[in-house]
Amino acid sequence: MFDNENRGSAEAATSSAWRRRIAAISIAVAVTAMLAGCVQTGKDPAAHVTRSHATHAISTASATPTATASDTPTPDPTPPNPAISHAATPEPVSTPGPRPTLTSIPRGTVVAAGDVASPKGSIHFHFHVIADGDNTYSAQYSGFTSTLPVPVSVTFIAIPPKVGDGLTYHGVGDHQLGGPTKTAAPVSSVSLGNVGQPAYLTTLVVYSSAASASGVPTEIGPNKVLAVKAVYWSIPVRQTNVHPVDGGTRAFASGTVTAKTASGAPKRYLIAPGDITSVVAKRFGISIEDLIWLNANLQVFGNQQYLYKGTTLNLDPNSL
Repeated sequence: MFDNENRGSAEAATSSAWRRRIAAISIAVAVTAMLAGCVQTGKDPAAHVTRSHATHAISTASATPTATASDTPTPDPTPPNPAISHAATPEPVSTPGPRPTLTSIPRGTVVAAGDVASPKGSIHFHFHVIADGDNTYSAQYSGFTSTLPVPVSVTFIAIPPKVGDGLTYHGVGDHQLGGPTKTAAPVSSVSLGNVGQPAYLTTLVVYSSAASASGVPTEIGPNKVLAVKAVYWSIPVRQTNVHPVDGGTRAFASGTVTAKTASGAPKRYLIAPGDITSVVAKRFGISIEDLIWLNANLQVFGNQQYLYKGTTLNLDPNSL
């Protein structure tokens, strides 16, 4: 009995001792963890500050616009390769402006007229050019007479030839008036097509339409110029919502205005090396869409739409 009681007391003492040891170890571990946490906590603020500054720097940089390939042109590249040209296109914008417009000249308006006679009096006729009402024009011919033994044709061209020259280009509105006549031929007409503003066609040329030179005098052989008539145009000014104004030279739009309209507005612009569509448009206070509208099939190269130096842009809506 005594031995059992002693044994139980000893076991209880031993168990108590183990519990105290485990508790001590647990406390030590907890203290160590706390100290380790304090050390880590001491490091974290510094690390946090470093990250905070880095984040702040990035945020500041993002708030201030920086130069990118899309908004800051690069220097003029190597000479362009025409094989990689592409049509100019306006950049997308969030709020597109109004589309460019140009009113038409009323249908039937006479914009040019005159009487034509060959130097030797063999050919006579009257012509006048009228507006079709859709920014195109037609030439009408009346009173045509000819004593020549060959058919006669007429055309409009920009550079006048001389009587007796051989015509190699049949110009605009090429039209056969007819052969030898005893009375005036009926009125005939022909469309000048989509030539835009026709005032650049300064000359009406009459030439021989002989089928071959066989048996025909040389002076009236095929394509021989028989008469030349200067054409004076009187085309009313059309209304438009595109009004270029020169804002002055600048980087990437440093070309020269080579011609002005009667009102003093810029009419022609000579492209300088490094000129870019968007900057040239901005120089003249118009949109890229307006610039392309003024210059059909405008060709550019590079992602930033560089223009080809040495070429000329049209800035006058009434030249269309």
